[in-house]
Amino acid sequence: MAVDLLLGLQWGDEGKGKIVDVLTSNYDIIARFQGGPNAGHTLEFDGIKHVLRTIPSGIFHEKSTNVIGNGVVIDPVVFIQELDGLKQFDLDIKSKLIISRKAHIILPTHRLLDAASEASKGKAKIGSTLKGIGPTYMDKTGRNGIRIGDLELDSWKEKYRALANKHEELISFHNVDIQYNLVEMEEEFFKAVELLKELTFIDSEEYLQKAQKNGKTILAEGAQGSLLDIDFGTYPFVTSSNTTAAGACTGLGVAPNQIGEVYGIFKAYTTRVGSGPFPTELFDEVGAEMAKVGHEFGAVTGRARRCGWLDLVALKYTCQVNGVTQLMMMKGDVLSGFDKLKICTSYEYKGEVINHLPYNIEPENVKPIYSEFECWKEDLTKMREPSQFPKELNDYIDFLEKELEIPIKVVSVGPDRTQTIHR
Repeated sequence: MAVDLLLGLQWGDEGKGKIVDVLTSNYDIIARFQGGPNAGHTLEFDGIKHVLRTIPSGIFHEKSTNVIGNGVVIDPVVFIQELDGLKQFDLDIKSKLIISRKAHIILPTHRLLDAASEASKGKAKIGSTLKGIGPTYMDKTGRNGIRIGDLELDSWKEKYRALANKHEELISFHNVDIQYNLVEMEEEFFKAVELLKELTFIDSEEYLQKAQKNGKTILAEGAQGSLLDIDFGTYPFVTSSNTTAAGACTGLGVAPNQIGEVYGIFKAYTTRVGSGPFPTELFDEVGAEMAKVGHEFGAVTGRARRCGWLDLVALKYTCQVNGVTQLMMMKGDVLSGFDKLKICTSYEYKGEVINHLPYNIEPENVKPIYSEFECWKEDLTKMREPSQFPKELNDYIDFLEKELEIPIKVVSVGPDRTQTIHR
């Protein structure tokens, strides 16, 4: 059985958690392949809003097994807090949630390093969520990291101490005023680790290969968005892992020829959190209205999201990089009632018109060129069938399908499970 992928195609916050939740009934296994607890997947059903940080979005489905892959970085403290939040739902966590031994662990000093590094940058800061993600991936690539499998070794605390001491030296090197009490932080950390050790640790690549041979259906779930990919995103304003389709192969141990459908998720407009270039960003009342109606605040960080028109140049780019086979458009309901809609179809780049994403999209180099569309006035949130869509929405969708040459199979018209329309 092939492994299907679910990916965000913009700067994150596209609504992946909801779509995974909707699709989960079709899959036996949901596997998260990269990222850390800075990513919040929001699900809403039965009138309750759920925010997951590290745990895959299939956790609420009775028949699904949820795998945290080797490409993920785990903060035990945040993870246990997340588990505590699920207790009220009476889930059988120990049988439904398994963790790769090769996943790396975020230490308290990783978070401190993150804060010290960001503070030292001053106005040049990249907008880190300060969750320790970047420093943990740095230790991973620097071959210093501590992995989940290390927790099964008697000597893991000695390894921890050596790395934490090294981190404290690096913190002092940044020469910034970071106030912290490491003793208190470590007390909380070690307590969380002991609770974490009660879960099942696996060799995830072997587990998934056997599952495939046994005919199990698998959905790989990404975090963040493709434009935040460490290689193909808007560097350096990116995350520290591969958020694109290739990341699923390295983050789970799945061979490239085992990838099946690639579901790409995008908003009907564009948002971005933190620093970095954003060619279609709106600074007027239209952008403010998008943010207000769309409740554009980070599920984990609470940070306000910057809003702008849909960028088709960037969307084509991420569709190509990921090999997207099906598209899913989110938050179409947010745009209802605007006077006009715009889609960026090309860039004016250094005096010429281009249709691809260039190396540098800073505002001094790129000016978006727009096509204008009539906007629908109807409230989409009550609609449940494509036949109910207004003409203007169908025109918007048809234009995107023609330009991207990929079918838009799902249109989301609200946050609830039921507000998901299949075309």
